[in-house]
Amino acid sequence: MAGHENGAEQPPSYPELELPELLLTDAIRELHSVIENQWDPLRLSACQTAAGRALWKHAVNDPLAGVLAGETYLRRLHEKMKNDHLNNAREVSGVILAVRTLWFDSKIEAAISSFRKRETQVVMLGAGMDARAYRLSCLKDSEVFEVDFNDVLQVKTTLIEAAGGQKPSQLIAKSVTRVAADIREEAWFEKLKQSGYKTERNTVWVLEGILYYLSPSQAMKVLNIIAGTCDHANTVLLADFMNKPSTMLSNSIFQFYSDWPEHLLPSLGLSNVKLSQIGDPDANFGLMNDDPINLFNKLRSLPRTLQINPEDGTPCRRLYLVQASSSPIQDLL
Repeated sequence: MAGHENGAEQPPSYPELELPELLLTDAIRELHSVIENQWDPLRLSACQTAAGRALWKHAVNDPLAGVLAGETYLRRLHEKMKNDHLNNAREVSGVILAVRTLWFDSKIEAAISSFRKRETQVVMLGAGMDARAYRLSCLKDSEVFEVDFNDVLQVKTTLIEAAGGQKPSQLIAKSVTRVAADIREEAWFEKLKQSGYKTERNTVWVLEGILYYLSPSQAMKVLNIIAGTCDHANTVLLADFMNKPSTMLSNSIFQFYSDWPEHLLPSLGLSNVKLSQIGDPDANFGLMNDDPINLFNKLRSLPRTLQINPEDGTPCRRLYLVQASSSPIQDLL
């Protein structure tokens, strides 16, 4: 109470971090220690995403996220969110991850519904610590394929088993198949087919937080492979793209970008492209304030042709949330 005695107002309180009990066990601590000491930035991004989902739990229902993220990434993001809260920041750390997650959730559900209860596959490239197979009810009749590095999938499986996530009552999807493959190499698609993926079955492709880690040639090969499946079945692509300024940060490991995904994807054979930005009506979810000088509102008010904000000289770094779809010709007749 000393602050009040000195006439100073106390800053608003912020909830303390509550770690999942499982993270405090020696075995799980040791496993996350290996992650932190041996994984590269691309692999570690999976833990960062999981931390965002765990700490935005008032918006994102992902019970496994905390265990998958690990103590270090939970504490790191919690500290940032606490500081943002105490400083009355217009944008709170992790909000992009929360909005992005909810956007993909909603679009996956809509895509599956559009297939009218026909058999559906959901392929997640660079699946990382994604736990949608255990939390999205719309996946109950869908076969889920998670493609990522072997070491990532092995650790993820161990963590989910430790959390009890492999019990039949907790696996919501019809099935989940983990495919150990590096999507930077062309062999990943063959490995996916060998694991049970059917080219003739309706498919939702989920590329969340992965394309910009690839080189331009690698990203284009992945997109071309997906576009090539459109001749065989109804296909929906859900992906997020960075624009050029977003990849130009100092020490950035981001490579691939597209300023105009709605032009790129049709050139590959993926049509019906719809693009959203953070803060748009379908990419808001009540998590963005209406302040016109909020970062995301400022970006949305500027023409996308601008790469530098003329008012303050800052780069216009944008994240595009993109859905595209295509159907075999015979389905259109």
